[in-house]
Amino acid sequence: MMLNVNNVQIVYDNVIEAVRDASLAVGQGKIVTLLGSNGAGKSTILKGISGVLYPEEGEIIGGTITFDGEDLVGRKPDEIVRRGVVMVPEGRQLFEPLTVEENLMMGGITRSRPEAAEALEQVFSIFPRVKEKRGMIAGYLSGGEQQMVAIGRALMSRPRLLMLDEPSLGLAPQIITEIFAAVTELVKQGNVSVLLVEQNAELALSVASYGYIIENGRVVMDGTPAKLMENEDVKEFYLGFSKSGHRRNMRDVKHYKRRKRWLS
Repeated sequence: MMLNVNNVQIVYDNVIEAVRDASLAVGQGKIVTLLGSNGAGKSTILKGISGVLYPEEGEIIGGTITFDGEDLVGRKPDEIVRRGVVMVPEGRQLFEPLTVEENLMMGGITRSRPEAAEALEQVFSIFPRVKEKRGMIAGYLSGGEQQMVAIGRALMSRPRLLMLDEPSLGLAPQIITEIFAAVTELVKQGNVSVLLVEQNAELALSVASYGYIIENGRVVMDGTPAKLMENEDVKEFYLGFSKSGHRRNMRDVKHYKRRKRWLS
């Protein structure tokens, strides 16, 4: 496997376990999804992999994270980016006063000028909307357009592993479809692998080749999308189906029921 996370433990305040003995793997040319409720530890794992954990968010105190056999724990974020691992954070975090093109070029800072120029044209071919808005101030874009720019900025560094944290959050269905189509096409072309954190489990499982479910800081289930979608707990608590097969209102699902089944 290209990325291996083995028995990682992340603790904050020297006491509270944010992640407990979590293990997952991402192979070459694959989309792997990490599912879980809010606060389960999904984003913390991504930050741990990419080296951007702040002290108040936790510290890796156990386990290993390797990429192509090289240990990533303790490395600086820019070193990890240079090795081909890039994260698109939740909320996009663009430099809003800068133009779209200036934001994109920030992502190519580790590349030579000719390489960055070539990468820019590739981003424009993937997201034509971004090319149309290249001179616009990023803060004036719609949420969907900003997400395209955020993904494009990550692609500027030519990553081998692209980690996406809640890419569909707050976006219109049409934009979500457009973004996911672009990402899956990139993977099909063999250019990148993807580790996807996504609240929309049905969408995530429709594009992934493998999935992990994390609750209360630990992985409680993993398998192919077909296997996960056959599981009664996954059907009820992530896909919104009752045991009778009818759609449920997910707001009515209680977190304690999920934890009672999987963590007791």
